[in-house]
Amino acid sequence: MYDELREEEIIKKVGGRFKLSTLIQKRLVALNSGARPLVDLPGADKMQIVIQEILQDKIYLDTELNVQTRGAGQPVGPPELDLSNL
Repeated sequence: MYDELREEEIIKKVGGRFKLSTLIQKRLVALNSGARPLVDLPGADKMQIVIQEILQDKIYLDTELNVQTRGAGQPVGPPELDLSNL
């Protein structure tokens, strides 16, 4: 397990365990889909990259639980599909 996930700091930073797990999952999907990492950690696995992005305030969840970068208005990763019109 990653020691950073045991700390209350990261849980409070995101707003709770549910939001933390949601943010991690969505960001991992984005990285696996080809999104660029926002931190430079040579040799780190994707989970370590996501944890550092959170700790360094590079990413957060907006009110609709979409991953956002600080200072940008665009979601990180591929856009969500709108299936309501099908």
